Amino acid sequence: MLLKTGVRHILLIVPPNITFEAFARPSPNVRRIRKKTGDYGSLTTDMPLGLLCLSAYLKKSLPVKVSLVDCNVELNRSDAFQFESFKDYFLQALSRSDLKDDPPDLIGISALFTSTFRNLIDLGECGRTAYPSAFIVAGGAVPTNMYREIYSESSCFDALCFGEGEKPLLGLLRAPDKKMFCEDDPSWITPGKLRRRIMPSHAFVEDLDEIPFCDYALCATQDYSRNPAITAYPGVKNKSDVFYTMTSRGCPHQCSFCSSHTVHGRRMRYYSVARVAQDLGRLHNDFGAKVLVFQDDHFLSNRDRAIKIIKIIKEAGITAVFANGLALYALDKELLGLLKSAGVSQLNLPIESGSERVLREIIHKPLSLPKISWVLDECRRLGIYTTVNAIIGFPGETKQDIAQTRAFLKTLPANWFTVFCANPLVGSELCDICKKDGKIKLKKTGSDYKTAIIETDEFSAEYIQEIEYLSNLELNFVHNNDMRLGEYESALKGLETAIRSRSDHVFAYHYAAQCYEKLGSAEKSKRYSAHANQLLQQSVFWRKYADMFKIAL
Repeated sequence: MLLKTGVRHILLIVPPNITFEAFARPSPNVRRIRKKTGDYGSLTTDMPLGLLCLSAYLKKSLPVKVSLVDCNVELNRSDAFQFESFKDYFLQALSRSDLKDDPPDLIGISALFTSTFRNLIDLGECGRTAYPSAFIVAGGAVPTNMYREIYSESSCFDALCFGEGEKPLLGLLRAPDKKMFCEDDPSWITPGKLRRRIMPSHAFVEDLDEIPFCDYALCATQDYSRNPAITAYPGVKNKSDVFYTMTSRGCPHQCSFCSSHTVHGRRMRYYSVARVAQDLGRLHNDFGAKVLVFQDDHFLSNRDRAIKIIKIIKEAGITAVFANGLALYALDKELLGLLKSAGVSQLNLPIESGSERVLREIIHKPLSLPKISWVLDECRRLGIYTTVNAIIGFPGETKQDIAQTRAFLKTLPANWFTVFCANPLVGSELCDICKKDGKIKLKKTGSDYKTAIIETDEFSAEYIQEIEYLSNLELNFVHNNDMRLGEYESALKGLETAIRSRSDHVFAYHYAAQCYEKLGSAEKSKRYSAHANQLLQQSVFWRKYADMFKIAL
């Protein structure tokens, strides 16, 4: 059925979440995927919940067909990559037969991270080339915060959505004149509005229960079980039949590195507990979900509500993963015990810094170091596998602060650590500081958390990059807590995960060999040790770090 507006088929696109350079020529310190044509940077393949919600919301009101192209899934799934650029790949991806046989009337591109900026521009141009008459829009954190930069580089976009897209896109599809609607509606950004200096505004769905059950059928759900972010969860045993969900939107906190508020706002909005129970039951019973990844920015914002949902998870027998971490300040003995009883086997704990000054004055995180230590001790006591996240390289941070963070991390009994480089996400306070402070230099834009790009009078990007990698090697391998405590099977969870992420990881093979020896697997220990030595002889990179830590292989 053709709508009066002429929109019958909507194509939604998720661009690669890293740059072409990071994909085609990955740095030594990142996870990789191996293809017939070589090793490539690994792409995170979270289910695009925003688009799945958007599709369900539109289909509730209009008889539209919606298709999805998730470039991250497709690039990870392919066994070879034979393109000179992402743009060449985009042209082929948009020219596949099912799309050419039924051309989209509207193309919507969802860009969440700064690293997707160039991919967004290229996809817009490729979309215009492949489907000249399509109405092309984009949404997400990048268009919300970089609409001026997008329009300065490309004329391919008819409009850009500010913030959440459900209401703006539904209004657009219902409008007899799409271009005129975008000029009038405050949630759409156009070149004309920029010239007239008209500022955009949000159009939130206040009652999230108005959004139907996510349109999971839009994507090949089995592909998301292979998400590198999930396979890297050592504490989660069953990593099949993975589904993603989100029970709330918004976050009241003002962490300097976060930009989520620019899309979802700071005020919390919730799905009702009854609706959450209905959705989780449907995912478990109808879709066979065994693992649910919760992507709430602040799951513990309402303690009573969180407890009710954890009890629902327990009753359903589903493994829960909290991808964005849980607020440590809100965790107590009751909550941790309940999480453990509900089968939560691993927690990501975002401590961000081991310096009280940095937490308070730079990051603005409501957290104390004694509380962090208590939570980690309690998780170790309960047998909950913990991964600690920390960030270094903030403007205003000193080398002494970074040293304090490294020293504090060594005191925590976590199973695994991930130290990141500060990344000025568009829309974050950190990004604003980097733009306004003339003493701060950015070596490049469009980076991720594994690449240092911020330089100040206190440190260079190269210094932060080196300390980031040294810290990860030291905490996870040289001074591995599980090995120190004689918990070798637990240690192997992280070490084997590291090997799957990087097949040439000399430290992972070396320390895994020691674990297997302690566990009585002499043959496997000998094989791993020999492989570590072989890799070391072939790598100047690994020899540098082996010498630095005085590791005799």
